[in-house]
Amino acid sequence: NRRKKKGDSILENPSIPNPFPELCCSPFASVLSASLLPKATSRKKQVIKVYSEDDTSRALEVPSDITARDVCQLLILKNHYVDDHSWTLFEQLTHTGLGRAIEDHELVLEVQSNWVMEEETKLYFRKNYAKYEFFKNPLSFFPDHMISFPSETNAALSHSGILQMFLSSSTYPEIHGYLHAKEQGKKSWKKLYFLLRRSGLYFSTKGTSKEPRHLQFFCEFSNSDMYMSLTGKKISGAPTNYGFCFKPNKSGGTRDLKQLCADDEQSRTCWMTAIRLLKYGMQLYQNYMQPYQGRSGCSPLNITPMRSISENSLVAMDFSGHRSRIIENPTEALSVAVEEGLAWRRRGCLRLNSHGSPIAMSNMGMSIHRSQSWFHHKISREEAQRLILQHGLVDGVFLVRDSQSNPKTFVLSLSHGLKIKHFQIVPLEDDGKLFYTLDDGHTRFTDLIQLVEFYQLNKGVLPCKLKHYCARIAL
Repeated sequence: NRRKKKGDSILENPSIPNPFPELCCSPFASVLSASLLPKATSRKKQVIKVYSEDDTSRALEVPSDITARDVCQLLILKNHYVDDHSWTLFEQLTHTGLGRAIEDHELVLEVQSNWVMEEETKLYFRKNYAKYEFFKNPLSFFPDHMISFPSETNAALSHSGILQMFLSSSTYPEIHGYLHAKEQGKKSWKKLYFLLRRSGLYFSTKGTSKEPRHLQFFCEFSNSDMYMSLTGKKISGAPTNYGFCFKPNKSGGTRDLKQLCADDEQSRTCWMTAIRLLKYGMQLYQNYMQPYQGRSGCSPLNITPMRSISENSLVAMDFSGHRSRIIENPTEALSVAVEEGLAWRRRGCLRLNSHGSPIAMSNMGMSIHRSQSWFHHKISREEAQRLILQHGLVDGVFLVRDSQSNPKTFVLSLSHGLKIKHFQIVPLEDDGKLFYTLDDGHTRFTDLIQLVEFYQLNKGVLPCKLKHYCARIAL
């Protein structure tokens, strides 16, 4: 028998069973099951630091072959969060104001190996509801004026037809349109006509000509990563706030960046989504399908993704009879919500006051929302837009904040149609009682919680229902 070397353990020899796993496992192995970890022969470990939105951090000891999805799963388990498949590991470059969502399959330590000393780079754990949204609704991501299909393709492509074309190795739609490009080594920007093809990104030297002699190569994507500009015009001096760029692996700094800028959010989203599909192809679809594998009746490209836990629970119910029923009528749902809300708040008032005298209803209604994850106290319009953008411009992503222009009112910031819209919540006093309204008093609520719950169930005057709230995740 050979002598046991220092560092050997029962875990490293699979032929010897481990009789006391709770004693011998490392802290990491006790949290992540074997099914979550990539299979590999080398299991060298390294410590990484992951930040939350409030800049608190947690150090994790991870193996060298851990993926971004595995890190997210680890943090979900450690913090007892609900896994709705929107959790993302985000790479942020502080000095240059750039950031990107690391793909689920990417190796985290490999991403870190491309970091340079001059740049302060952090990993953030946050939600991104737009991560795979184009698989669910590709038509909204690729407007007709920006996409061209091969001549033999039928112009009226179906939902699954567009996806199959993007994921096919033989064909690829052409994305085209104007972008502002920063000239290499200069501060000036130039508006050019760009074309995205399978071989890379090109721009036309003569107007909108697509002739080969007028096309000049701009970049390819195999040895670089695509980042979104998080600071708008501030650092790069871009003509609009919709910037993105390509950073070569192990880049020495901003001089190596290939910077572009779109005229609006829809255009930027289209370009970045198409380039992401071009670079990763079928791997992205496999990442998207992974949470749904093993369920019967799910065929590729025809899958209906599960709704999130929060969305499934938002149904108005009536339990007053012998059998419960779902309330379909919005007016009836509102009246029931008001009645139940008032009763709940009366009970809460009596519980909170230890002297036996109820707290004033108006005072409680004014402050009860502060404990809610969707409420953000005294943040600016720009900060609200940044938070929503980080969570993904999916219809229904929202938050509620204090109004900066009027200290007595609140603002509902909502994502819809790849745009962020702001709606003022106005306090209204009637017969000595305080209410809140979004529609000039036609629909009234005793507090902001009741208002949010109603618009999660009913669209009302809003362009869409409230679906996903922006929260500052704590680690």
